[in-house]
Amino acid sequence: MLRPMFVAGLAWLALTSAAPASDARVERVDPLTVDDDDFARHRDPADWRGLAVTRIEFREERAAWRLWRIANLRQRKGPLWFVPHDNENAGFEAALVAVRKYGGTIIAVDAGVADGTDGVRMNRAIDYGRPVDPNRNFDSALPGYARRILADLSPGMPIIALHTNGRGFDTADSRCNQSDPPGNGVISIRYCDDTLTPSPSQARAWPWDDDDTVAFAPYRTGTNRADAYCARQMVAADFNVVFERIVTSDRSLSNYAVLHGLDYLNFETLERGVEPAGLAEARKRLVHIIDRALAMCAPRVVRLPPR
Repeated sequence: MLRPMFVAGLAWLALTSAAPASDARVERVDPLTVDDDDFARHRDPADWRGLAVTRIEFREERAAWRLWRIANLRQRKGPLWFVPHDNENAGFEAALVAVRKYGGTIIAVDAGVADGTDGVRMNRAIDYGRPVDPNRNFDSALPGYARRILADLSPGMPIIALHTNGRGFDTADSRCNQSDPPGNGVISIRYCDDTLTPSPSQARAWPWDDDDTVAFAPYRTGTNRADAYCARQMVAADFNVVFERIVTSDRSLSNYAVLHGLDYLNFETLERGVEPAGLAEARKRLVHIIDRALAMCAPRVVRLPPR
């Protein structure tokens, strides 16, 4: 008998393969000339050797979108690297390292589709209402967005989302460690509630010496959280692991992936700014986590030899 999650994955593949022809504007671009803060940090042609960069622009409902698709021409079959927030610069940096090392495709959301908004978190290119969080737009009512984000996902390959975050967490919303210095959001190994359950590193060795460096393991409610993709291996390897229990979708990619039977990992580290030292440290932490997790959990992912 096919596992329910596998059946869900087949249903997603059938949905995407049956999707109508794209009405997006798709254009191959020279990365050395792209007017974007992430690309501006990489004007060395060696950074782009073997990679193909495409700009994808489309509209759906009230928002206009721009995606950067960066594909490894040597190894097209590989993980789908997702960088949803344009202000999380180390996520882009780590994805660029990872796609050269393991192949596959990066999809990075560009907030700069609206004038004067390059490098911000939200998409402000909207006709009305509030700005849109690119990681809260995976909705069955908006099928084009998810379809375009996931179009390059190869069967049997994981989705790996890369983020940076602020220091600390909202202590008012947490069920534990409420005496900690207050921060924002929920991204910390010291945060817990009805949905998020932390499994902290015991040794606290680098990169897990930082409370804000975590790996998320989402799982469907009613199932064993230890059976989440890569969860047992990450806990055994002493990661900071946050188990995310999913009941109904909050429109994030983690929820969408689990509810559609797709292998998904989300790695986060502290935002350290865009100065070279801080950016390098955040990138180094994310790449280290990627290397360990793929070695443990993704035997189909092939590490490419250096050129």
